Amino acid sequence: MAEIDLEKLEVTKIVDARGMACPGPLLEAKKSIGTVSVGQTIEVLSGDASTKNDLPKWAAKIGHEFLGALPGEGYDRLFITRRK
Repeated sequence: MAEIDLEKLEVTKIVDARGMACPGPLLEAKKSIGTVSVGQTIEVLSGDASTKNDLPKWAAKIGHEFLGALPGEGYDRLFITRRK
């Protein structure tokens, strides 16, 4: 699989969960992934450190694709593509 440039990735929806503690960002991602079409990508903004571990595991379990994460200023930007 080719390396994806997350900085240039086109996202369909941004989920701002920066003020939420675990499991808030994960719950928001779960709700939001259902609002985009298969093949579209959401970006989750989270200041909770555990989100970087939780989102990839959840995406793999459900069948979506976790594309990676980028650091923001005091938060992380995580990218998930809906696959089903």
